[in-house]
Amino acid sequence: MTISAPIRSPCPPGACTCGREPLLELPGADIRILLLTRQEEKRLLDRLENLQSLADLERLQRRMFEQLGIRVDISPGDTVVKTMLGIEIRIQEFPGLCRKTQQSIPAAIRRGLKKNPQVAFDLLNAHDLLRGT
Repeated sequence: MTISAPIRSPCPPGACTCGREPLLELPGADIRILLLTRQEEKRLLDRLENLQSLADLERLQRRMFEQLGIRVDISPGDTVVKTMLGIEIRIQEFPGLCRKTQQSIPAAIRRGLKKNPQVAFDLLNAHDLLRGT
């Protein structure tokens, strides 16, 4: 298999269970996630931390799925949402997704929501939590 774009370098041995090497060996495997190099990951996290609107967040979710295969689900938690921690951010696990990346994306989204609370309010409103108040 030949890959023309740069791919993510391997994690240190024993530090991650992403399954990068077996993914590279599978014929016909979806390796889009490996296109997220460490430099590109930093750009993505910066973009998530500087959300401008709910539409911006939704556009980033779509692009992460289309370009990398990362599915991010964001919704109000089952309990009362009093802080940004009450908003559930789930990333679908799949081979090739680094454990560190799986943790850093939700953290960056939370920082973005905290930095621009209107996006969080719009997210809650989209789920009918603030209508009628």
